[in-house]
Amino acid sequence: MRSMDELDSAIIRELQADARQTNRDIARKVGVAPSTCLERTRLLRERGVIRGYHADIDLAALNRGVQAMVSAQVRPLSRTVIDTFKNSVAQLPEVLSVFVIAGSDDFLIHVSAQDIDHLHAFLVDRLSQRKEIVGFRSSIIFHHIANTRPAPLPAANHG
Repeated sequence: MRSMDELDSAIIRELQADARQTNRDIARKVGVAPSTCLERTRLLRERGVIRGYHADIDLAALNRGVQAMVSAQVRPLSRTVIDTFKNSVAQLPEVLSVFVIAGSDDFLIHVSAQDIDHLHAFLVDRLSQRKEIVGFRSSIIFHHIANTRPAPLPAANHG
């Protein structure tokens, strides 16, 4: 895969700041012709650097005022169990993200619910009833700050 250059990085920064701005505006801000900007953006999409464009939604406005991170352990630990669990849990309406992780836990699940009672009901009535789960812990999220504009990190020097 081709590495990103300064122009690619500048286009990405502009799209992260406002993905709804026009190609012409982005081109002007990064100092290239609109046709160059359009081609570079197309290539970034084709290479999988740009995976999509999303609206940043306030969860409380969607009646999802409580968030938690749930760490879970599953057994037996096999690819089939991991894949089945990951895919089925990701379909639950309360689930925002599912991470397969290393360490003492197998999964980290970001969930949201209307309130503490609904979160508790989700944990007890839906998650704990799954036969492959041998244990889980939940941590309520008080505040969440996301870096929505990550920049490329320098390449590692192996010398």
